[in-house]
Amino acid sequence: MYGTYGMYGMFSPSFIILIPAIIFALYAQGKVKRAYNRYSGIPNSKGISGAEAARMILDSNGMRHVPIRVVPGTLSDYYDPSKDVMCLSNDVYYGTTIAAVSVAAHESGHAIQDGSSYGFLKFRSAIAPVVNFASTLSWPLLLIGLVIIGAGNASTGNLIFDLGVLFFLAVVLFHTVTLPVELNASKRAIQQMTALNIIGQNEVAGARKVLSAAAMTYIAALATAVANLIRILIIRGRD
Repeated sequence: MYGTYGMYGMFSPSFIILIPAIIFALYAQGKVKRAYNRYSGIPNSKGISGAEAARMILDSNGMRHVPIRVVPGTLSDYYDPSKDVMCLSNDVYYGTTIAAVSVAAHESGHAIQDGSSYGFLKFRSAIAPVVNFASTLSWPLLLIGLVIIGAGNASTGNLIFDLGVLFFLAVVLFHTVTLPVELNASKRAIQQMTALNIIGQNEVAGARKVLSAAAMTYIAALATAVANLIRILIIRGRD
């Protein structure tokens, strides 16, 4: 099936398919850093910290039981639905900037999703353990399959390669489901911040820029995964 392509498939000119996705990913990373750095230097008019904003949103949505903790790092913020806990980076937790409350509100959006049994979040959480396993094994399986094919055992090599393809499909599915989860959390964040008067009307545009820039990183991740899948399928189809 692969002929002389064999074990060199992953290093073929098909790599060019990834270039647009890589460029987009780099652009998205730069955009989120620029937006975060810009609005990390602009205090919100209410003087509310990220931790206070998160607490206000959680409490107003019947989630007083959810603790808010500080974690190291920059933009390392997350909500863990398995433990029902929110973790905010130091700058977000203590910061009183537009960026800080926007990020905290976004994570609060995930908590609200969890509390309301938002379908996409539940599905993502359910498949996460499987995807973690699949993502670890997908590339090794693909490469091992090509090596075995190159060594002359096409039947076994094809089987292993196809298993790697299936595992990688799980990764693409995860990125696909993640996108609506993140977009919905950002939408909820803006709604909550305006409803609870956490930011003024003149600060909504800045908050949207921070959250929109962050959303681009998830779009880029999906684009990169899809580009890799297309490349893998091209390799699979070589004679």
